[in-house]
Amino acid sequence: MSIRLKLGITLVTLAFAGASLAQTPDVKPTRIRGEIAAFEGDVLKVHRRSGDTVSIEVKPTAGVSAVKALRLADIKPGTFIGTAATTGADGRLTATEVLVFPESARGSGEGHYAWDLGPNSSMTNANVDAVVEGASGRDLKLSYKGSSNVVTVPPNAPVVTFTPADRIDLTPCKKVFVVATAASPGTFVAQRVIVEKDGVAPPM
Repeated sequence: MSIRLKLGITLVTLAFAGASLAQTPDVKPTRIRGEIAAFEGDVLKVHRRSGDTVSIEVKPTAGVSAVKALRLADIKPGTFIGTAATTGADGRLTATEVLVFPESARGSGEGHYAWDLGPNSSMTNANVDAVVEGASGRDLKLSYKGSSNVVTVPPNAPVVTFTPADRIDLTPCKKVFVVATAASPGTFVAQRVIVEKDGVAPPM
């Protein structure tokens, strides 16, 4: 396989990863966060944060990727990001993590909607219009689908982007974030698996 073809496949894979992670409000996937207990054949067993263990079918066509760490300073005007945030009593958004999408995935899941990382959690997939130094971190002025908001990114919030991974990276004890559809009680079919790699766990 040529280097150009491999690069093309990687870009398509990462673009699909963005689309899978950033679902629009009318699509209700199951998001599974936890630690790999086992991966045998096409069945991934994940011990969830809630304490139970679920079985997830990972078909050969399911996308597998990882994330690598970036610096807060890597977020520039014109970047397309997805950021999970919490809403404070004052109505301000504070980021709990930021995913910088590759340019090939620009526009994935664009919008602002509820997320499931805790109470008052939301997800905003948007273009960064401006970056302003604030008292509690950097304020990102975001725009999406004719609307806008401001998210403060504290210095300790993880900032990541996609990096390639494969099924061989699905080994026990690694952290995973899986976007899946329910098949039957306690079993799921994976659309996308984001796995810990080189010590960087998926924060979304």
